[in-house]
Amino acid sequence: MRNKKIEIEDLYHFRFPSNLLYSPKGNSFVYEVAEIDEEKNAYRRNIWIKREEGIKQLTANIDANIAFFENEDTLILKRKMDNQEAGITNYYQLSLNGGEALLWKSFPLIVSKINKLAENTYVLLASIESDDPDAFLDTKEVRQDKARKKKEEEDYTIVEEIPYWANGSGFIQGKRTALFLLEGDKLKRLTPKYTDVLEFLIHGDTIYYAAETWQRKRKMRNGIYAFDVSKKKKETLIGTYTHSIHDLFILKNELYAQATDKKAYGSNETGKIVKIEKGKMTIVKDPVLGMHGSIGSDISLGGGKQYVVDEDKLYFITTDDDHNAIWMYDEKFNKHVVYEEKGSIKCLDIKKGKVAYIYSDEKNTYDVYECINKKEKRLTNLNEEVLKDKYIAIPKRIDYISCGEKLHGWVLLPENYSSKKKYPAILDIHGGPRVTYGINFVHEMQVWSAKGFVVMFTNIRGSDGRGDDFADIRDQYGEVDYENLMDFVDTVLEKYTNIDEKKVCVTGGSYGGFMVNWMIGHTNRFCCAVSQRSISNWLSKALISDIGYYHNADQHGAPHIFDGIDRLWYHSPLKYAKNVKTPTLFIHSDEDYRCPLPEGMQMMQALAYQNIETRLVIFHGE
Repeated sequence: MRNKKIEIEDLYHFRFPSNLLYSPKGNSFVYEVAEIDEEKNAYRRNIWIKREEGIKQLTANIDANIAFFENEDTLILKRKMDNQEAGITNYYQLSLNGGEALLWKSFPLIVSKINKLAENTYVLLASIESDDPDAFLDTKEVRQDKARKKKEEEDYTIVEEIPYWANGSGFIQGKRTALFLLEGDKLKRLTPKYTDVLEFLIHGDTIYYAAETWQRKRKMRNGIYAFDVSKKKKETLIGTYTHSIHDLFILKNELYAQATDKKAYGSNETGKIVKIEKGKMTIVKDPVLGMHGSIGSDISLGGGKQYVVDEDKLYFITTDDDHNAIWMYDEKFNKHVVYEEKGSIKCLDIKKGKVAYIYSDEKNTYDVYECINKKEKRLTNLNEEVLKDKYIAIPKRIDYISCGEKLHGWVLLPENYSSKKKYPAILDIHGGPRVTYGINFVHEMQVWSAKGFVVMFTNIRGSDGRGDDFADIRDQYGEVDYENLMDFVDTVLEKYTNIDEKKVCVTGGSYGGFMVNWMIGHTNRFCCAVSQRSISNWLSKALISDIGYYHNADQHGAPHIFDGIDRLWYHSPLKYAKNVKTPTLFIHSDEDYRCPLPEGMQMMQALAYQNIETRLVIFHGE
C-alpha cells in the first residue's frame, strides 16, 4: 500500500512548540504550543505544563505567551485581546493548580520582556518614542488624544535616522527600547530617551544591561551598564562603543558576555567570551562556534532560550558542522558535551541539572524532550496525526570536494524511487549565508519530494557550524560559494544518473535568493529558477535594507559604501542579468525590510526587458 503524500495544506494542521521555562525550584516546566487559525490568518498559542505526573494543557484559546514564574505555582502570561487598546500590554496571572487566568498588570507601553527582581519589584523592556519618552505617564484621555492625532497623520511618515525600519517591526523611526523599573505600582524609566537597551540580566539587586545611545545612525556597537536598585545608582562598566557585546551571563558572581570588534571576520564574526569589569574586558574563551543554533527550518515558530546558567555552569546550543548540540562550560570554561544528535535543537532550559529542549530530526517536526541523569525522554508527539501514514523522505548524505575542501550535502528521494525512471530535481540554497542545513524535517522539501522531485541541499563555504574561517566569504560572494554549489550538483548527477539533466531547477531565499539570481546570470544549466526574497543589487540594498548601511560594504571587502561601489556592483547579480536565459519566478513580500521588494523588482524587470519568461509575485502585509 502506498503512503499518503505530504501536502502544502498540512502546514495548517501542524503544532509548533517553543519557549520552554522551568519553575523556580524545577518541579515543573511550561512551554507554548502554537497553531494556525486559518480563518483569521493568524497563530494562536496555548500553554502546556510538564510535571511528574505527566503533560497537561493549562490554557485553551486565550492566545498567550509565557513571561515568567511569579513563584513555584504561579505563572505570568502576556496576553493580547482582540479588542485591546492600542499601545497597551496586559499580563495575566495563572495558577498552575487550576482556575482562570486573571489580569495581573496592565502597562501603557509595548512591553517586550519582563522579569521579577524581588517581591513587588520587576524589570521591563519596552518601546518608547524618543520625542515623547514619558508617554507612559499620560492619562487615558491624553493617550487617546495622541492616538487621534497620529491617525490624522497616517498618510505620511517622516524618517531622519537609520535604521528607520526593521524586519518584522515596520517603521521604527524615533523608537528606542528602554529599561523600566516597576516597584509596587510605581513605574520608572531608567535609561535616556535616545538609548536602545539590547538585553538585561538581573543578579541580586543589580540590573546589568547592554545598551547603545545613538542619534542619526546606529553604530551596532554598545556599552555595558549596571543599575543598583537598592542604591538607585547607575554605573558604566564598558562605556566605549568599540565592540558588539551581547549574551550577558553570570558565573560565580562575575559578569561575562560575548564580544567582538568585528575586525577579523566582519559583521558575522563570533564573539569571544569576555569577563566584564569596570572599564575592562578580559578574554577568557574563544568559543570558535557560537552560542546559538543556526540550523534552518520552515517549521520553527516562536522563541526560547539559547543559553542558560545553572549551578555555575553555562549551557548553550551550538551549531557543530551540520547539527545542533548542547554544550556546557564549567567555571574554568572547559567544554563538556551534554547532548548531541543529528538534528536541530530549537531552544532549551535547565534547572538543577535537568535539561528540557525542543528538537527535530529527519522524521519528526519539533517536539519537547527532557534529559535527566543523562537519560533522554521524548515527551510529546505533536504532529503524529498530521504525518501518520505519510511518506517522509530521509536525507541521504553526499560527500564531495570543491575548491580543495571536503564538503557534504544531502538528497531527498521520492517515494518508490526507481533507477529505471527519470526524475526532475530541485537544488535548494539556504539563507544567511551563515545558516546551516541539517537532516531535520523541512516541510517544503518534503512537499517537493512528494511531488516527485529529487531534492538537493548542501552546506557551502559561508555556512555556519565550522568556525569563522569557513563562514567568512567576504568579497567572495558568487565565487567560491557558486563553485561549491555547481560541484555539488555535478556530484549528485554523477551518483543519481536517472535525474533528468534538462529538468534541474534551483531555488533559495534571502542569501539563497541572491545566489539564485547570481546563478542564472552565470549558467544556463537550470531549466527554471525561483528566487525568493532575493538580493540583486548590493548598491541599492545598502541604502534600503534595515541592515544594509553597515552590512553590505562589510561583506564585499569595502571599508565604506561609497569606497566600495566597484566591489558592491561586481558582486551584484543585476550586473550579469544581460546573460540570463533561465525562466525565473520572483517571490517577495512588501514588508520584508531585510531583503526589500525593490531587489526582486529590479531583477524581474531586467529579465522582462530582455523578453525572458519571468513573473514577480508580491505578498502584501507580509
